Amino acid sequence: MASSSSFASNSQYCPQWKYGVFLSFRGEDTRKKFTSHLYQDLENRGIFTFLDDKRLEDGDSISEELVKAIEESQVTVIVFSKNYATSRWCLNELVKIMECKEKENGQTVIPIFCYVDPSHVRYQSESFAEAFSKHESMYKDDVEGMQKVQGWRNALAAAVNLKGYDIRDGIESDFIQHIVDQVSSKICKTSVSYLRNVVGIDTHLEKVKSLLEMKINDVRIVGIWGMGGVGKTTIARAIFDTNSNRFDGACFLADIKENKCGMHSLQNILLSELLRIQANYVNNKEDGKHMIAHRLRFKKVLVVLDDIDHSDHLDNLVGDLDWFGKGSRIIATTRDRHLLGKNVVYEVTALLDHDAIKLFHQYAFKEEVPGECFEKLSLEVIDHAKGLPLALKVWDSFLHKRDIIEWRSAIEQMKIKSKSEIVEKLKISYDTLETIQQDIFLDIACFLRGIEKKYIIKILESCYSGANIELSVLIDKSLVFIDYDMIQMHDLIQDMGKYIVNMQKDPGERSRLWDVKDLKEVLVNNS
Repeated sequence: MASSSSFASNSQYCPQWKYGVFLSFRGEDTRKKFTSHLYQDLENRGIFTFLDDKRLEDGDSISEELVKAIEESQVTVIVFSKNYATSRWCLNELVKIMECKEKENGQTVIPIFCYVDPSHVRYQSESFAEAFSKHESMYKDDVEGMQKVQGWRNALAAAVNLKGYDIRDGIESDFIQHIVDQVSSKICKTSVSYLRNVVGIDTHLEKVKSLLEMKINDVRIVGIWGMGGVGKTTIARAIFDTNSNRFDGACFLADIKENKCGMHSLQNILLSELLRIQANYVNNKEDGKHMIAHRLRFKKVLVVLDDIDHSDHLDNLVGDLDWFGKGSRIIATTRDRHLLGKNVVYEVTALLDHDAIKLFHQYAFKEEVPGECFEKLSLEVIDHAKGLPLALKVWDSFLHKRDIIEWRSAIEQMKIKSKSEIVEKLKISYDTLETIQQDIFLDIACFLRGIEKKYIIKILESCYSGANIELSVLIDKSLVFIDYDMIQMHDLIQDMGKYIVNMQKDPGERSRLWDVKDLKEVLVNNS
């Protein structure tokens, strides 16, 4: 896909931080109490936090590892305690933190006053005065040493001027929750830089987020529905990557329909991800349902069920809404609208022409500017793909760096038959159909596309019982759609249907014939 200028302009991208948070603290004062609790809550929220377990706080300088960690952390939380200033290590660490803050490269510093008066830190009074008296006594005959002490004083004063938390009056756990919430809101979604190259993602994200209604403190399921290869998983992944840090836990169960290990294996993955402890919690799906409902009912979670194809997936993985804590959101992607029931659904349609062109150029030409001949041929490919991202990616990557002769040859072949990689991906939907549904689909693909629905129903009812309800199944599975009261399907879906029929190589053995040449051969040669 080509760069989406709209997303780039409307979204704030950040450097590729290694850590979400760097914790600066005086180990002897807070390691076993406040800092450990804060660290655990940050980790539980999915925020990658640097906590130095090997602090040599009596040293004159901090290690290169810590310097690098400070530079690579998006947020630094400084836990000021009574004896913080006694550690030259902590003070040197603070100077480095404030230097990084002054570079204005997007780093945030949050001071926490852990049972110490902020004024004592600001003016270096009380315990801070005692600490600095000792430092100055140590460096009294050392000009560079005294300059270092002044630098510590300046860093303390600058840090106190930042917005922070004084936890002396209040409940410690409440303060930690507020701190984690603030940090979570600050954390840049570093994994989403790829979204700049996802064509049309702005519109999708905006619409899905409006359906999720994150500000409402209820539990809800939102479905993402569309034909194979249209980009459902990409949208779900983008929503997950940009919002998971707002929840107590998050889990993305990918390509669920391909699971071969039983429902309980998916339930174990879900529980492990959301409880942040890897374990085999259950051995059967009934125990799994009870475990999910029991362990997660007070936890605010984000869960993505990617590519479900059976009602069991929703029933056994998310069940009732009261299985999860308030504010939880469940996203399910599927090719089958019926599986989503009465839940809110976002339908993913094919790309518009201008987005299709952007996508094609990204894969076929990378950073190069195509010549006029290639531009004309590009339009032929784009027209044949009819806005299906999967087809554009496959063909574009195949055509990349090929010469004009190879392009023309490939496009001629494309018009005759779709690339097997695309067909096989689309065929997954066909394979899940009942026999009667497969027959009706093939009839439409080979003969009836573009005819008014009422006439098609009459034709089908003369051949199959329950044709009307079976047709609605095909619509739910994104294989056909109604357009101005006519039954239609995507060009590539039709190609897939004809491909299935043509898998019997001898025309006389095929279930349907629509090509005049094949029909003549069968009739004339009595084959």
